[in-house]
Amino acid sequence: MKPIIPFEPVRSDSVPKGRQWIYQVKWDGVRILSYFDGAKIRLYNRHLNERTMQFPELTDPSYCSASSFILDGEVIALAADGKPSFHEVMRRDGIRRPENVSVAQKEVSITYMIFDIVYLNGEWLNNRPLSDRLELLQEFVIPTPSVQLVASHPDGESLFRVVEQNGMEGIVCKDRNSTYEIGRKDGRWVKVKNYGDVVAVIGGYTMRGGVVNAVLAGLYSGGKLYFIGKVGTGKLTAADWREITKVVAQISTLDCPFANRHPDMRGAHWCKPILTAKIQYTEWRWQEGRTMRQPSIQAFVTVPPHECTFA
Repeated sequence: MKPIIPFEPVRSDSVPKGRQWIYQVKWDGVRILSYFDGAKIRLYNRHLNERTMQFPELTDPSYCSASSFILDGEVIALAADGKPSFHEVMRRDGIRRPENVSVAQKEVSITYMIFDIVYLNGEWLNNRPLSDRLELLQEFVIPTPSVQLVASHPDGESLFRVVEQNGMEGIVCKDRNSTYEIGRKDGRWVKVKNYGDVVAVIGGYTMRGGVVNAVLAGLYSGGKLYFIGKVGTGKLTAADWREITKVVAQISTLDCPFANRHPDMRGAHWCKPILTAKIQYTEWRWQEGRTMRQPSIQAFVTVPPHECTFA
């Protein structure tokens, strides 16, 4: 099976209302589609990168009773506080050597939160309404400790309040009549976030005691990289910062990659803009040249830098 680019929700600041809408928790994980051709399962992320090796728990097709399928969902990992952690799941997603998988499995348990089905028993379902696809998920998916179905709720405002109270990422609102538009996004799926996040390019860093203690993030616009914030807090450990120090040492440059200047760049060293990271923030500070308020690094990711643009 040839992997597809999944249907994506658009952002909104408000929860849409109406009888045609259902509401689901937005899990802070990695979008993964599972493909079963009747012989073996292969896993791909939204960027069409294969992740079969990283999540061997999901390569047994017995969690779906179909002879062939494409399932869409989010692979998540829980932190010590019981909440989904992007940093934790990236400890699995970021594995590049097969010999490291078994150790990572013991350290980080994952769950595949399935919310859609695109292909079933040799038939494409993308042109059928979401309501039909959800019924088929209930019929064919068999939950296991590593595989669960995402629950749908009728009251979006109440669900968002629960998510907000628990410090979770947000909710996704879906039109029951929506088809699954491969490789597109539109307003029939809407995400409402409790906080913002962005995948940004790293163009510089600061150091303390010979170790990187913050990175300078940016986004592209019109082919130029614009500074959006200095980030020195987040989920990274002291060992992570030492590893980052080794990485940036190999890509350091004397040339500033940013098209703009900001006081937070004072004392910075520059690096080639090839690293990307997921950064969480509370809001944009428009009066300061569109920089992030209270940014924190969640994890480094493999998103191509040219895809990191202002929305």
